[in-house]
Amino acid sequence: MKVWKYGDDINTDMLFPGKYTYSCSTPEEIRPHLLEDLDPDFSGAVQEGDLLFAGKNFGCGSSREQPVLGLKDVGIKAIVARSYARIFYRAAINQGLLLIQCSEAIDAFKEGDAVNLDIEGGTISIGESTFSFPKLPPQILEISKAGGLLQYTREKLRNA
Repeated sequence: MKVWKYGDDINTDMLFPGKYTYSCSTPEEIRPHLLEDLDPDFSGAVQEGDLLFAGKNFGCGSSREQPVLGLKDVGIKAIVARSYARIFYRAAINQGLLLIQCSEAIDAFKEGDAVNLDIEGGTISIGESTFSFPKLPPQILEISKAGGLLQYTREKLRNA
């Protein structure tokens, strides 16, 4: 697992350039353009299970869903940041992408550190240090495991 670390105010255009908004809508079309202006190596090197660490106000900008769809499609396990823009937060829940707030982990992480994320336990271990974050509500975990809100709702209706 690799940790991709970025700074504050990473906006949706940095995550997925707006110039592709109307020409790319499927995960396959979105993937090659993820973070292309911020980190040109990202889309070719990211692997399933990787983590993304960032500063404050992650996902600010427009309400486009392509950044969330793309990050989920490449297999980002979770994004750990100081804070999130509300519109991005909602889109992430809808798509089942896990968002965690843990400033201490952001401060502690250095390139090359071993990282272990225990989502259900609410901890992130970096090297010899362990940091706690507020446990995610059970419904958020269920939505993520289902693959997003639409799939979660369909499962609930089938089992009702």
